[in-house]
Amino acid sequence: MQEVIADIDRWQGQPTALATVIETWGSAPRKVGAKMALTPTGEIAGSVSGGCVEGAVFAAGVETLESGQPQLLTFGVADETAWDVGLACGGNIRVFVEPLAPPLYAALRNLTLADEGLAAATVIAGPAAWLGQKVVWGPAGVAFDNLPAALREQALAAAQQALGQGRSRRLSLTQPQPCELFVEAILPLPTLIMVGGVHIAVALTHMARALGYRTIVIDPRRAFGSAARFPHADQLIQAWPDKALAQVKLNQSTAVAMLTHDPKIDDPALKIVLPSPAFYVGALGSQRTQAKRRERLADAGIPPHLLNRIRGPIGLDINAQTPE
Repeated sequence: MQEVIADIDRWQGQPTALATVIETWGSAPRKVGAKMALTPTGEIAGSVSGGCVEGAVFAAGVETLESGQPQLLTFGVADETAWDVGLACGGNIRVFVEPLAPPLYAALRNLTLADEGLAAATVIAGPAAWLGQKVVWGPAGVAFDNLPAALREQALAAAQQALGQGRSRRLSLTQPQPCELFVEAILPLPTLIMVGGVHIAVALTHMARALGYRTIVIDPRRAFGSAARFPHADQLIQAWPDKALAQVKLNQSTAVAMLTHDPKIDDPALKIVLPSPAFYVGALGSQRTQAKRRERLADAGIPPHLLNRIRGPIGLDINAQTPE
């Protein structure tokens, strides 16, 4: 959703359709959840196939805006005939196209920009009157809901589960009538927090940004955590870990790398990060350094199940001579 918000805002309330990839097989170029927004006057944002079927999806989106009826589209092709039918990379994709009503867009936009995660359960197959109806749920509760009452409880439970697992899926229901839901989890933006503005962090920040991570560098030492060293970081915090980590969100899309080798900096950060929802916690250092670190943290009261979350040594064993 993040990739289309700026353009939709720029379109200033024009009728807009939203296309979402709900399933892929084979070598389809975009993942489940990829989005494309469009208007009847020809504006397009995002992509559902990297260019292969955008023309067909645009035409379907215009039809959907005219009729008000969502559509479920299927594109499939074998690799050897891909160019003949327009899906240049082969594979198969299913795309759901729906009108993006202002109240729905407001809910999706607000939750996406809050960067706390959201889930939406949408009827993609079943009675015509139900198509496109959905419930949108975020950590604060339901943000949008126009589902039939008989579906609401099942759909909401599925949305909450999807966000908790961080995985989108299709769901078939038999009651009160047979229908199919697409339950989409939209996670917060992936973030890499680097504790320690060392030489490795300079290179790692470049690499992480290229992979789509938001990058945060924390170091209280002015010589290391300086803007001159990290003009490419999204955020630079020149503070001790207890104060610095209070300024950032630690969620299931957060990775943290301890890079200083200095227990005065790394250990306080680990005490905060280990109990958090961060999906990755790594620490630089040899096996001996790791053992000493675990011993200090254990003496400080960190339980074994949290200590076992520490990945270390970190980095790839490729006989490297440079940080990159």
